[in-house]
Amino acid sequence: MSNTNWKGRRDWRDWAGRALLALAAIGAAVAFVSALGDVTGATDPTRVLVTWRFLGLGFFAGVFALLAIRPRGHAGLFELAILNKAALAVLGLAYGPGVTGAPSLVIFDGGLAVVLVAAYVLTRGWTAWRTGREGRPRDRVPAA
Repeated sequence: MSNTNWKGRRDWRDWAGRALLALAAIGAAVAFVSALGDVTGATDPTRVLVTWRFLGLGFFAGVFALLAIRPRGHAGLFELAILNKAALAVLGLAYGPGVTGAPSLVIFDGGLAVVLVAAYVLTRGWTAWRTGREGRPRDRVPAA
């Protein structure tokens, strides 16, 4: 069963899930742009780490945008994104509040993991693993 009604239109769950993903993409894109100043102002000891974080934000902005556009079109991408964000939140908890940046991991990446799980359930993201004979997801609305 797909997230479309009997007329082939997307239902509210699909729209809600896609909206959550679009917000995640926008948030990551804003963080990406704002991190540019960190890269240009970084000193030698932190330049590589700050650059890695900057490019990671850009990467995840793209991943969330792809998922917002086709949530059931990328088998495994949802699961990898959820796993990454949940692992960062768990590590933030394990590091404890005394480690610089650990509370931010718990709050931001943990919150993002929850948003991604909600979008995954709302859009039925697991159905990306089901493909028809043409290699396209079965629950995709046929082209007119």
